[in-house]
Amino acid sequence: MVSPGVPQIGADEGARKVQEGAVLLDVREADEWAAGHAPAATHIRLAEVPERVGDLPGDAEVVVICRSGARSDRAAAFLRAQGIDAANLAGGMQAWAAAGLDVITDDGDPGRVI
Repeated sequence: MVSPGVPQIGADEGARKVQEGAVLLDVREADEWAAGHAPAATHIRLAEVPERVGDLPGDAEVVVICRSGARSDRAAAFLRAQGIDAANLAGGMQAWAAAGLDVITDDGDPGRVI
């Protein structure tokens, strides 16, 4: 389900926004992150977003990503309610990987989306 008022963007647009200075916020669980994530991503689990919203730069756009786009949509809706310019990456890390964008582990090795 898509939250009203939350911009939905594709993987290529999300990657472009990150190159232009947007924060890529990955809200997946620790095991999903460890298996593979986007190189430029910041990891804050969905459950921790409300208490860690202050860790995000207030002036940067935030592109939120999860595995399929559902959890990240909820996080983006929350961030927008806090006055943060946030968008959901539709299709999540599955779409990111399908677009041929890099997925790595913390060691920099090739990762995978679980």
